This record gives sequence, C-alpha cells and structure tokens, in this order.
Amino acid sequence: MSVSESAAARFVKAVQRLEGAVEGLFERTGNPGLLRQELNAMMEDRTKLAEQLDESLAREKELQALADEASEALGAAIEEVRAALGREGRR
Repeated sequence: MSVSESAAARFVKAVQRLEGAVEGLFERTGNPGLLRQELNAMMEDRTKLAEQLDESLAREKELQALADEASEALGAAIEEVRAALGREGRR
C-alpha cells in the first residue's frame, strides 16, 4: 500500500468516525434544529468573547503606555530632586 493510499484509508476511517459521532449527537439531542440553535449561540458567544478580548488587549496596551510614561516622568522627577539635593549639600 502506498503512502497516499494509506493516508486516504486513514482519512476515510476518520470521516466515518466523525459521521458516527455526529449521528450519535443528533440521536442524543433528538432535535437537529435545537443543536443548530445551540451551535449558533455558542458561535455568537465566541464572537462576543473575542471582541471583548481584543478590547481588553487594546486597553492593556493603552494602560501600559500610560504606565511607561508615568514611570519616565517619575524617574525624571527623582533625578531633579537628587540634583537639587546635591546642590543643597554643596552649599
């Protein structure tokens, strides 16, 4: 058996297992329409969660930029205080 024949056979078996799993799922739910509704609801939730994640990541970047800016300003202020104290100590 060639490599492609072996791969094709594995593919056919995988598709058969998938079809069996889907069929079993339909049998357990008893209502394919209900399953589709649940799937649609899950996809909508996933979309909303992805949007919220994107918004959160964007806000995190904004906050990090502000924190970096504040850190730089604080560092500059510390250097100014040190310089002023150094001048005071020499007098």
